[in-house]
Amino acid sequence: MKTVPVFEAKNRFSELLASVERGEEVAITRRGVAVARLVVMDSHAEAEDQRRQNVRETFAELRKLREAIELEGDLKQLAREGLA
Repeated sequence: MKTVPVFEAKNRFSELLASVERGEEVAITRRGVAVARLVVMDSHAEAEDQRRQNVRETFAELRKLREAIELEGDLKQLAREGLA
């Protein structure tokens, strides 16, 4: 990933956009700290969709695990015992 200071990014914005269109990612920094990232919209949208799908799958797995657990006794009492 290319890293560019903000003042340079302002002067070379069109060039940076062309790099992003070719698939490169560009990090924009202010005082050496990354504050923004330029990425191709389609890849960003796909990555976000994949993250959401991963979250859905994780919650589905957690629900299955929760259904498989059988607790015997009072839930509050079990919690107290777990803290001891």
